[in-house]
Amino acid sequence: MLKQYLQFKLSQKLSPQQIQLMKLIQLPTQAFEQRLKQELEENPALESGKEDKTDLEDSFDNSKEEYDESTSNDDINIDDYLSDDEIPNYRTSTNNYSADDDEKSIPYASGTSFTQHLKNQLNTYRLNDEERDIAEFLVGSVDESGYIRRALSDIMDDLAFTQNVYTTEEKIESVLKKVHQLDPSGVGARNLQECLSIQLSRKEQHPNIALASNIINKAFDQFTKKHYKKLMQKFDVTEQQLKDAIHEIERLNPKPGGSYAGNNRIVEHVVPDFALKIVEGKLQLSLNGRNAPELHVSREYNNMLKGYKESKDKSKSQKDAVLFIKQKLDAAKWFIEAIKQRQQTLFVTMSAIMHYQKDYFLTGDERKLKPMILKDIADEIDMDVSTVSRVANSKYVDTPYGTKLIKEFFSESMTNDQGEEVSTREIKKILETVVEEENKKKPFTDEALAKILKEKGYPIARRTVAKYREQLDIPVARLRKKI
Repeated sequence: MLKQYLQFKLSQKLSPQQIQLMKLIQLPTQAFEQRLKQELEENPALESGKEDKTDLEDSFDNSKEEYDESTSNDDINIDDYLSDDEIPNYRTSTNNYSADDDEKSIPYASGTSFTQHLKNQLNTYRLNDEERDIAEFLVGSVDESGYIRRALSDIMDDLAFTQNVYTTEEKIESVLKKVHQLDPSGVGARNLQECLSIQLSRKEQHPNIALASNIINKAFDQFTKKHYKKLMQKFDVTEQQLKDAIHEIERLNPKPGGSYAGNNRIVEHVVPDFALKIVEGKLQLSLNGRNAPELHVSREYNNMLKGYKESKDKSKSQKDAVLFIKQKLDAAKWFIEAIKQRQQTLFVTMSAIMHYQKDYFLTGDERKLKPMILKDIADEIDMDVSTVSRVANSKYVDTPYGTKLIKEFFSESMTNDQGEEVSTREIKKILETVVEEENKKKPFTDEALAKILKEKGYPIARRTVAKYREQLDIPVARLRKKI
């Protein structure tokens, strides 16, 4: 027997407008312009530019009332039409938001590819059919850095399975040496040691180059670990001779593929979303004008609704057309409203950050950055943390001290020896300064750095110093050592 029962359930869902707004908020200026262009192309009821000073809002509402009245009198089920494919995508999106769902268009530079550049050079060598097949396969295995990172045995198997070329590792090794003669110097190397060795072998030989070659070929491990005393003893050279040889090595290119001008790369241009200036000792914030386009609802589409109302004969095709018009007008109105909310959200959020970090923006001294987390700003402007995160993660502000990513102003806090809360950014800045000014012949260990910071009033542990050092991309003391 079936049982009937009632169940109460509380659920929270995002409206289509909220989903649309969240997606717009996270877009930086350039991506926002692309999104705006796309909407203008897809929605003919949305127009850009200035409009005559008429009350389009009332006109739209009146048209809507006339439309609703006329359609209801003719027994048209609006809900059936609202589920058509003509509804904008963001109105039928899921209630969950993910940045991975966004479409991304990435511009690439045109020109000859790196692989083709290498293949063109093979035409200058005398190779039989088998050698050419092997050489082209090796060139095709070169990655964007200029290395072949596969074992010769794997390459031999692939040649047999994919190219029907049966050969030996010795034959591949022989052809690989010819690939090593291609430009840029060092291309086709299997590791860094081989890459540097190839480049040194192609330089004009003199004592410094000869010593550098010996270091790379015979004492590469000691060189990478910067055991300079052992190198001087091994090759019986003076400190100056070793210094000159290392200078030659430092001039080499560890990534020969990156030096090819035709290599396709993504070109990123940063357009500041905000501009911050100091006028008569006071901070002045402005939103990039490209984030505030002038949009309005098409007058022509509004007139179409009025024309339908005045029409005596209302056919099925006319009803379909008027529903399409209404959907486009709704979408245009929502989009304009979302842009206004986006502008307000961006300005309010950045304004709160500016006032919170007032001391920094007035001086440019990173040591004056206050500890600040997303929740601090969210509480200040009475918005959700996720909204602040969307603004901070992808927006830039043009300051008197350069263009900065907004999320860089956020940092955790710690307590100094005077009981005051200070930003971890302040500590990192001091750590960076200490490392820059250290004696490179005897660089400070993490323990020594922790002691120096403690003397400056920042009692932090050695492991914390190591963490901050890694975040700043500062190598350990042994690798910072110079002769």
